[in-house]
Amino acid sequence: MSLENRMKQADQQWQSASYQDTISHILSRFHQRHREQLQELIPLAEKVEERHADHPDCPKGLADALKNAYADLSSHMMKEEQILFPMIQAGNYMMARMPIQVMEFEHDEHGATIEVLRTLTHNMTPPADACTSWRNLYQGIQEFCDDLQEHIHTENNILFPRVLSEQ
Repeated sequence: MSLENRMKQADQQWQSASYQDTISHILSRFHQRHREQLQELIPLAEKVEERHADHPDCPKGLADALKNAYADLSSHMMKEEQILFPMIQAGNYMMARMPIQVMEFEHDEHGATIEVLRTLTHNMTPPADACTSWRNLYQGIQEFCDDLQEHIHTENNILFPRVLSEQ
């Protein structure tokens, strides 16, 4: 299913779901998955960069970009898990306003990270002579970027507006 269709489906599914169900979905579908994805992608990027350093299309700096994404995303998700989501679940909607603004700002930064990854990978297009690891790396990064966009969409366009409308 395309990313656009997944987002439309999410809109329908989560607009009327309880906050608890929506947050549980975000935690299991996105937070845990992003951690797993990046833990797999970083060593694969290091391997590709090391083995193909002389290739003109080698994605130099990709492993570092993924490490930075992992650090930023880990910090972001921890703030949601330990601060914002408990506020929402407790019904403290007014208190959630400022953390939501911070999360939305950080979501914009994650969008910029996606653009960096697209640039480094030539829009996730491996060279014709790329090995299986290189192809798997780009496929994995595409899945990560799609999941991250869906994650951001679910929070920015479904969860956060609902919470803010409670005030």
